[in-house]
Amino acid sequence: MTVPLSASSVVPHRSDRLTLISVAWITTLALSNLPNILIQELGLALPVPLLTLKLGLLAACFALTFVWSAARPLRVYFALFAVLLLVEPLAAWVGATDLWRAWFRGSAFSTQMLSTQLLRFGSALLMLVALGVIYRRRSEFFLGLGDMRATAAPIPRFIDKPMSWGRLGWISALCITLGTLAFLLAFGQAPLDRLAGVLPLLPFVLLFAALNSFSEETLYRAALLAPLRNAVGGSQALLLTAALFGLWHFYGVPYGLLGVIMSGVLGWYLGKSMLETRGLFWAWFIHFWQDVAIFAFIAMGSITPGG
Repeated sequence: MTVPLSASSVVPHRSDRLTLISVAWITTLALSNLPNILIQELGLALPVPLLTLKLGLLAACFALTFVWSAARPLRVYFALFAVLLLVEPLAAWVGATDLWRAWFRGSAFSTQMLSTQLLRFGSALLMLVALGVIYRRRSEFFLGLGDMRATAAPIPRFIDKPMSWGRLGWISALCITLGTLAFLLAFGQAPLDRLAGVLPLLPFVLLFAALNSFSEETLYRAALLAPLRNAVGGSQALLLTAALFGLWHFYGVPYGLLGVIMSGVLGWYLGKSMLETRGLFWAWFIHFWQDVAIFAFIAMGSITPGG
């Protein structure tokens, strides 16, 4: 089926494009984790739940695309962002039910993490349903391996010439995982004598890393990168999704301002792999190995989200 919500085939004038990019950035930052961080860190209180305010803003922005032609290309983006905001509280509601708690009773790493990852994976599946309804082909929202040997464009000061993702993907996975390990060793303060205790949990660590990386790449990257690419172009789409991904990690692992920067840069890079390969594989693969390191440290009890 066609994409009924968008007008991405229309190339906007320069002034309309600048307006479109401005609207995209303002609304994205308002809908991101930035308001949550400011309210939490400043100890502020709102008379209305923040989620309600964000959904109200999205509804207004979605309605605006029908009366303001300059904002029309963002219609699909607003619709999918609404899905993203709704599936998270839905997952939280399911996780709080008596039945779900009975299934995942206990405080063991494997039990609690399985509960979390299944709920997140369920959210990703709901997002995939929404994407499938909106787009004609899976490749339009990167659901597939893509061209795993596609050419990666140079990155000034890092990659000085074009390179195949068939080579760069492996190099990236190794370097990013080692960088994550360095961060965890520096801030997690993990006693090495706990390392042997993680080995029995290794199958769980691998499973949770696979689920988490797929879910996050679907929810926080592919689902938003696809409509933004059509609306504001690839470069701005990468920056917007990178900012979102970084801000979502302020209370995650890695955490804090450093975590925002690290996750934002990683988000930009993984998004770049999606755009250039038109697939999910390398973004998932690189993210997977980074998550293996993170979940191994969580299993050791040496680091927790938010510090």
